[in-house]
Amino acid sequence: MSQLIPGCPVSWRDRDWILLDIPSIERVLIKDPESGHMELVPATELQVKRPAGNGKQGLMTIPDEDWNEAWIRFEAIRPLVERQNRKRTRQEVDEVAAKFGKDRATVYRWIAKWQESKTVSALVRRGRSDNGKSRLTTEVEVVIQAEIEAFYLTRERPSVVELWERIALSCREKQLAAPNISTIRRRIDGLQDRLIVAKRHSFKEAREKYQPLRGSFPGADVPLAVYQIDHSPIDMCFVDEQYRQEIGRGYLTIVTDSCTRMLAGFCASLDPPGALSTGLALAHAILPKVQWLSERSIDVAWPIYGIPSKIYADNASEFRGTMLERACREYNIVMENRPKGLPNYGGHVERLFRTFMHRVQTLPGTTFSNVQERGEYDSQGRAVMTLREFEHWFSIFALKVYHQRPHRGIGRIPPIKYYEQFLLGTSTTLGIGLPEPVRDERKLRLDFMPYVERTIQEYGVVIDNIHYYADVLRPWIHARDPKNAKLKRKFVFVRDPRDISEVYFFDPETKTYFVAPYRNITRPKISAWELNAVLKRIAAQPELQPDEDTIFQGLAEMARIERAAAEKSRSVRRNSQRRVGWRQNAVPVARADSSVETPAPSWDGDVQPFDDIEEAQ
Repeated sequence: MSQLIPGCPVSWRDRDWILLDIPSIERVLIKDPESGHMELVPATELQVKRPAGNGKQGLMTIPDEDWNEAWIRFEAIRPLVERQNRKRTRQEVDEVAAKFGKDRATVYRWIAKWQESKTVSALVRRGRSDNGKSRLTTEVEVVIQAEIEAFYLTRERPSVVELWERIALSCREKQLAAPNISTIRRRIDGLQDRLIVAKRHSFKEAREKYQPLRGSFPGADVPLAVYQIDHSPIDMCFVDEQYRQEIGRGYLTIVTDSCTRMLAGFCASLDPPGALSTGLALAHAILPKVQWLSERSIDVAWPIYGIPSKIYADNASEFRGTMLERACREYNIVMENRPKGLPNYGGHVERLFRTFMHRVQTLPGTTFSNVQERGEYDSQGRAVMTLREFEHWFSIFALKVYHQRPHRGIGRIPPIKYYEQFLLGTSTTLGIGLPEPVRDERKLRLDFMPYVERTIQEYGVVIDNIHYYADVLRPWIHARDPKNAKLKRKFVFVRDPRDISEVYFFDPETKTYFVAPYRNITRPKISAWELNAVLKRIAAQPELQPDEDTIFQGLAEMARIERAAAEKSRSVRRNSQRRVGWRQNAVPVARADSSVETPAPSWDGDVQPFDDIEEAQ
């Protein structure tokens, strides 16, 4: 990770400063090199002084071929840019240049681009005359992929030259132009090393070579070296925000630092675990949390932030082939997944879940860990907490209890103190410095969110029956696909499920995101979970059409029903209390003098059964 250490030039409020000292993990002392003026400022507001980054917006809009080539370039220069002990030599640069058939200056430009932005997308080549299209035909692509899988990735372990010969022969038989052997070499270089070893040697060898040993985390010797991420159902039932009606269980995704055991970030949602909750949790873990804490009036520091080197996930299929995989590569985050059926090594995140869920099981509405343990406890009837309130409760427990308690896994040192020791040092050891905050927080947050592709009409764009519009969409109304004029062009939109009152539109010309709100801005803010609840209700009634008016009418109708039910419940309870009071007043009160008889109450009129009495209208 990039580090902020005393003596390094930094930028603060668009001015150049020198970092003098790090008195705490939250604030640092900086000095103006010209005037000598010093300031004590928040560490999260600093940036290492370097030219503005040029990482590309809209990762998933980059063509696969261009992205794969950028990744291959980065893999080639990685040993040169990550070197700590000695400087790179001209010979090493020349070797990389020769591998790609480029000159030395080109490789130096790649290195400079990476050092400027710390993103892989900065290495995407520019000025393509074919505008991102593959130079190979679809038929040739099919041949290449088929031969790689059927011929190259086998236990016979043929060479790349033999693979190219097979591809050239197959193309000749199909009367297709054969690709150059350098193209095939790049395709093989782009394959995962673990996949190659597993297919060409054995799965056992791949597991032994690339899977960390059980009970250890190689390289997890400093903060942000290895993060673990996992999901779990929350052992309690939740109620809705307004009427406190039970709405079911939620799910928790947590991200922990394997070295210090710090909770780096989390996401609580009503959706089952997937790419969405994983992306939200990772973005939360990477970004500074000062504003997040302020919005929730939490008065304790949460100083862990920054881009981790590696993420370990237990069979995380949500990473493979999704925006998460590309986002992790964009920020040079290595992903490690455990194959199914093998014991989990380390187990830090599982033990942390047990710690958290044990505390959750003390809350009203808990479901306990199983049916036998729950017994006759009415989890739904005793539920009192909303998902938002749980998020606040969980944050307080993690920051003010878990982070502050001695931890057996790190020598009975509280995680927050252990983290501070690594960054600031002790009386006998030097600190490693503070992590550098992400330069473009908005880009990172959007990079880790799923996206949808939609056409743009004269009324804007429709996502899940909700209309959105902004003037920035106007030039793209009824736009045609540049690759096929018969089709309408689809554009990328990103949406935060916690608030779907606006979406982010990726402009293909400016390569930046713009906000597009509801077309009808009077609509209330709702979450994706509230929207899904209404859509389910509409689906149960075929006569209802799933349009935007019906959806928000459904929300209003559901609110009216809930209000009526709540008022009816209050009315019944009031009448019940009146009857109890009436009966108590009708019962004779015993006096201290038992010799005095109390006259029996007299009644006028006929006595009617209680069930036959009609309530006055």
